[in-house]
Amino acid sequence: MAEKRKVNPWLKAALEFGPLLVFFVVFTRFKDTQFAIGGTDYSGFVVATALFIPLMVVTTAILWRLTGRLAPMQIATLVLVVVFGGLSVWFNDPHFFKMKPTLIYLIFAALLSFGLLRGKPWLQLVMDEAIPMRPEGWVILTKRLIGLFVALALANEVIWRTMSDQAWVNFKTFGLTILMLGFFLAQGPLFSRYGLPKDGD
Repeated sequence: MAEKRKVNPWLKAALEFGPLLVFFVVFTRFKDTQFAIGGTDYSGFVVATALFIPLMVVTTAILWRLTGRLAPMQIATLVLVVVFGGLSVWFNDPHFFKMKPTLIYLIFAALLSFGLLRGKPWLQLVMDEAIPMRPEGWVILTKRLIGLFVALALANEVIWRTMSDQAWVNFKTFGLTILMLGFFLAQGPLFSRYGLPKDGD
């Protein structure tokens, strides 16, 4: 098993969210611009996606180099970004990239559900070091997170199918992050009730 190394949290946050912010800035700047490349016209959305993919690969590789490991969520996200982002660029169609959050949230919900059916809250394997809790706490948190992932997948579908590109980009860049942060902040009572003291506490 690869050794997990500590990294400056600000640097880690910059590497994790930097590509998304670059995508937001490039799209916002060039959303009404058409780029003629190789005889084909590409929208600002597709160009921003084309820049986002290699940047995501590079920052993920740097994270792996610095920390010595990658979480399953990071690996799955990178794979889906490359596949669906690549399809959007290849077919010059933003719809593929917009579908990516739906698929990744449904995959996570399915995996967590499968773990619960087997009596193993897999979320504990990923987060137990950061949030030590009793087993019943992990079961409750897993069920709540499954519900959140399904709700986010549905929200993404509604937004990209019914609203503008700018609305979807705003939702992906800021909305999803705020909702996830708000969800975990709202779990304070759960962590207090079922939490276990860390070593040294």
